[in-house]
Amino acid sequence: MTSDRSSGSPSTGSGPAGCAPGEAPATLVVAGREVARWSSGEDLAPELSPRPFLHPVLTLAGTVVSDREPEDHRWHLGVGVAIQDVGGVNLWGGRTYVRGQGYTWLDDHGTVTHEGWAERRPDTFTERLTWRGRAGTALLEERRTVRAAPVQPLPGCWRMSFSFALRNVSGDRLSLGSPATNGRPGAGYGGFFWRFPPLTSPRVFTEDRSGEQGVHGWTAPWIAVTAGTGPNGAAFTVAVAAADDATLGDPWFVRLSSYPGLGSSLAADSPVVLAPEAAATRRFTALVADGVLTGADVAAALDIPTTPDPTPSTREA
Repeated sequence: MTSDRSSGSPSTGSGPAGCAPGEAPATLVVAGREVARWSSGEDLAPELSPRPFLHPVLTLAGTVVSDREPEDHRWHLGVGVAIQDVGGVNLWGGRTYVRGQGYTWLDDHGTVTHEGWAERRPDTFTERLTWRGRAGTALLEERRTVRAAPVQPLPGCWRMSFSFALRNVSGDRLSLGSPATNGRPGAGYGGFFWRFPPLTSPRVFTEDRSGEQGVHGWTAPWIAVTAGTGPNGAAFTVAVAAADDATLGDPWFVRLSSYPGLGSSLAADSPVVLAPEAAATRRFTALVADGVLTGADVAAALDIPTTPDPTPSTREA
């Protein structure tokens, strides 16, 4: 598989991203345990397209199942939302895919700034964000809500609800695109994205397909990754499901052989074009579990009918 790697960044140094000055870190807590931490991203290098994200994201047993600024793609930031082409502005980070040229370093990076909290509780937050061009011009206003809750049928598992609405405030029609819409087939990344840490023996599957080649670019109600990670190879499962019809229509974006990442392709084949004040909304539900879940486990937790899955479950009690 062709890698999406676009390395050779002119700047590799950046400090840890945190909250706004003087503001306590926002975290998500389930059953008294921190399962995710929010960062503003405001101190990231400009070529990384600074933006808020979640990292670390953890299982209830404490296994870290996200990564930030990995060496292969330093602009991959935990769990969040990023788009490479917002009216010609790179809000994904790294090199921009240019039709006829390939990945190219351009001075076209924007920022996503945290404007404040609409809601903030131990298990929930809603934040207001502005997506800006290189000169600071507002392109999109976003309202993002993330919730965390235990999953009663599955001990050792918690549920993340993640939704975002992007409203065009540019004053003109605004195109949301990807490398695929700019000439690179199969590279429709952009929208919701989850970067995993280094994995051992990863497996990706939906209710009726499996393997990176089998599920990449496929639409399905849910998709799951099982793997080991960390020095002890702790097993975990992350499953992500579309939570509304619009999201269900977006294909899944999957990488395992070149780097470990999972996302939903907002602009898989053609750009999403927003009229002034129009919005694009997507909603997801994710399961984060210790151990290996079967397709039946995932479907039961999501309350989705499924066909039998041959994979044995090793989820922790």
